[in-house]
Amino acid sequence: CKLETVARSLGISRRGLQRHLETEGTCFRDLTDRGRRTLASKYLRDTNLNLKEVAFLLGFSEPSSFSRAVKTWFGISPSQYRRNR
Repeated sequence: CKLETVARSLGISRRGLQRHLETEGTCFRDLTDRGRRTLASKYLRDTNLNLKEVAFLLGFSEPSSFSRAVKTWFGISPSQYRRNR
């Protein structure tokens, strides 16, 4: 998900979208991170998906990047999160 793509689909400029998000007290990166975190929680509960698939679905280029993000978001590894849920 890219800022330019979202702005284009909304019919506004890239900078216009940034300004609007700023007035709402957020930024595009925060929104995409929040969305990824929410989807990660959902996907990790789905035991039909392996961890590499979850990383791919969330747009991570490497499983290790996904693992680091999950540790930041939830304080535990993806495997631990899956076991605890």
